[in-house]
Amino acid sequence: MLPVEEQLTILMRGVDFGDPQIYKHMEAELRERLQESVETGRPLRVYCGYDPTAPDLHLGHTVTMRKLRQFQDLGHQAIFLIGNFTGLIGDPSDRDSARPQQTEEEIEAKARTYTEQAFKILDPERTIVEYNAKWLSKLTFKDVINLASHFTVQQFLARDKFAKRYAKGEAIWLHEFFYALMQGYDAVALRTDVQLGGTDQLFNLMAGRKLMEVFGLRPQIALTLPILVGTDGHLRMSKSTGNYIGISEPPEQMYGKLMSIPDHAMRNYAELVTTWHPEYIEKQFRLLEEGKLHPRDLKMALAREIVGLFYPPEEVQAAEEHFVRTIQKKELPKDMPTLTVQPGETVVDLLTRAGFSSSRSQAKRDIRGGGVRLDGQVVTDPQLQPRPKAEGSVLQKGKRRFVRLLSA
Repeated sequence: MLPVEEQLTILMRGVDFGDPQIYKHMEAELRERLQESVETGRPLRVYCGYDPTAPDLHLGHTVTMRKLRQFQDLGHQAIFLIGNFTGLIGDPSDRDSARPQQTEEEIEAKARTYTEQAFKILDPERTIVEYNAKWLSKLTFKDVINLASHFTVQQFLARDKFAKRYAKGEAIWLHEFFYALMQGYDAVALRTDVQLGGTDQLFNLMAGRKLMEVFGLRPQIALTLPILVGTDGHLRMSKSTGNYIGISEPPEQMYGKLMSIPDHAMRNYAELVTTWHPEYIEKQFRLLEEGKLHPRDLKMALAREIVGLFYPPEEVQAAEEHFVRTIQKKELPKDMPTLTVQPGETVVDLLTRAGFSSSRSQAKRDIRGGGVRLDGQVVTDPQLQPRPKAEGSVLQKGKRRFVRLLSA
């Protein structure tokens, strides 16, 4: 293992609590725990939980996953926790309204490929995968009451999102309070040394510390990391808002989405997602501010770097060439999938069947938003029945998705 101070420098890099006192306190606790680890040879148990709210992990998830990997590379034990029970409630930390509840079947389907995706970042040989239904589903109502007895309603209402909703007179459902209790109990069940989360989850992580003390355990260290904004450049990256970049998306799609982020969001991505050294990042953005580096060139470098975390160099190069050809030069892709139009099919049917829209209602919204074209012409009628030309017609959604329509 590396010396304690070297480990501490690596592990505290990027950590942000929004409060210098909390930072100082957690840094001191982590230093003490690392020192014990070096002396005893016992690796720290570190975990982060991920609720299956969508089938795909996205770049926002990788911020904490990369920190987990840092712990692994330093010889510590990483636990990738899939929240197949907490996902039934839904984390309200980043929500301005109640999160729709899911069924067990929906969660199971979405979680099916989580570990495979996670191993794009984590070392599978040094990762423990757990599911929190394993212990949370066994809690009795008496157990839940006991957990709740250690927190006040005022503590929950003081949280930013709840406070705003309460001030507006909007509903705050009782089950939303349970989420922090359940996540806090995860720390008890896993008996961890460190938990990772986004800055908006600090309350939940502190609830874990509180409950560990209640159960006679040494409280875990909480490390929170900044939030990655979505492709809109403002809201947190989320599948529900559609501003996400999935880590299993094809390289040309991932590259194109990265090129679509606003210029002001580039630094957020550079600091949270790339492997670039902080000094290199500082230099690039200084050159940008001085007008010595074009935003497009920095964004292309950023896209190459991030796509390269998940795909080999030749596929990154192909993705960039695809972007230059289809977006910058506005040429049609040389290769595109084909779809045979069946009698009576509408453009809504085809968008759904091609996988360009997740549902018929989404397809209609895409059309209303002006994002669908047929042979270069904007489609305005959802009931339009395409009649492909002899050589085929091109159906396009947005700037990056094309399919050649053929007659049956």
